[in-house]
Amino acid sequence: MIFRFNRVVQVATTCLLSSVWSVNAAAAVGRRASICNGHSELCDKSYGNVTFIGAHDSYAVGVNNLAVNQDYDVTQQLTDGVRMLQVQAHNNSGTIQLCHTSCTLYNGGTLEDYLGKVKSWMDSNTNDVVTLLIVNIDNLAATEYDTVFKSAGLDSISYAPSSASLTADSWPTLGSMIDSGKRLVTFLDNTADFTSVPYLIDEFTNIWETAFDVTTSFDCEVNRSKTDTSTSMYLINHFLDKVLLGNPVPDVTNANTTNAVSGTNSLGEQVDTCLTKTGKAPNFILVDFYEYGGGSVFQVAATANGVTYDSTSIATPKSTASGSTGSSGSSSSSSSSNSNSAESSRQHWIAALTIVISIAFGASHAL
Repeated sequence: MIFRFNRVVQVATTCLLSSVWSVNAAAAVGRRASICNGHSELCDKSYGNVTFIGAHDSYAVGVNNLAVNQDYDVTQQLTDGVRMLQVQAHNNSGTIQLCHTSCTLYNGGTLEDYLGKVKSWMDSNTNDVVTLLIVNIDNLAATEYDTVFKSAGLDSISYAPSSASLTADSWPTLGSMIDSGKRLVTFLDNTADFTSVPYLIDEFTNIWETAFDVTTSFDCEVNRSKTDTSTSMYLINHFLDKVLLGNPVPDVTNANTTNAVSGTNSLGEQVDTCLTKTGKAPNFILVDFYEYGGGSVFQVAATANGVTYDSTSIATPKSTASGSTGSSGSSSSSSSSNSNSAESSRQHWIAALTIVISIAFGASHAL
């Protein structure tokens, strides 16, 4: 009787454990992201067929400084909807620093500190895929970046592709990336090594770019590439510069127009030009001062992605007193007056700084 009772208990326990395993397995198989980068419609779209707004020189934050390209730091950028973060990395006495042209000109802090902010935001926003684009100024080895990524805890959520180069249609869906927990995609513009660090992906064998440091009008011509541009992803550099004492500097005066949905030299116009030329929307759009236009850059991306634009308010420009702008990039007369006054002050600072920099580095030192 005791043997029979023990046998019954054993069978019952086995059945119970088997049932629990089956339920858990079914749940794991059925687990699937329902909202991806803010929209359910994007979950089934390939990463290579989604348009992402990017912050050009996302670490270069401040006002009244010709070396900055953004008003708000990376945390606010991500909160407002930026999903590509471009940085410029330098070797500063053995530490990877985020600097603009030179660490003497502008030092945005260490890469490790910056990545820590990205990790913190991504930990709190688990249904978003984020892209990093690292301009590797000093040609540091991929393994040196790997060390910093591991220190920041980002290696564990970094996506490693199946091969060093993928066509736009070969990338996984946003939903599958979110489900797998591999939600960070990082590109290096040089020295990527797929064998040693597969999650640091070579940019130009996967992405082609349009021209940068534009001071006139935007087009959709291939400027840099090492791949078949007919099948790869592509990035448009949509930030307008002006020349000051021989150096290109961000043209914040025209940022509302540059970031606008429509109009001459607007973001919407360049995207339409690219659609006509390539048959597909750009994958990545790099902009300066993304909040100018009151969300217009995100409206352009939403249209490209075929989703409804979420007009939730975003941060307001720091160089305007009222910060009130419309989605088309227009502003009230009062805002315009305040903006002109602030811009005049900004330009005085820029002129003074440029003179100092020109003396220290030479007028040909690129910004």
